[in-house]
Amino acid sequence: MNKPVDRSYWAVGGSTMIGVGVGLMYLRTDVMVFVGCILIGVGAGLILEQALHKKS
Repeated sequence: MNKPVDRSYWAVGGSTMIGVGVGLMYLRTDVMVFVGCILIGVGAGLILEQALHKKS
């Protein structure tokens, strides 16, 4: 009846938020650093999601 909830997809959203937070500190320095931090956050989240998905 109750399916187990797979929360590994939360890794992408969480790491993206971390990337935005880090990027906001560098926003006044360079906008491209901000974009790079967001992309690094998304990439790290996708890698983390795959690692969590393989464990379960």
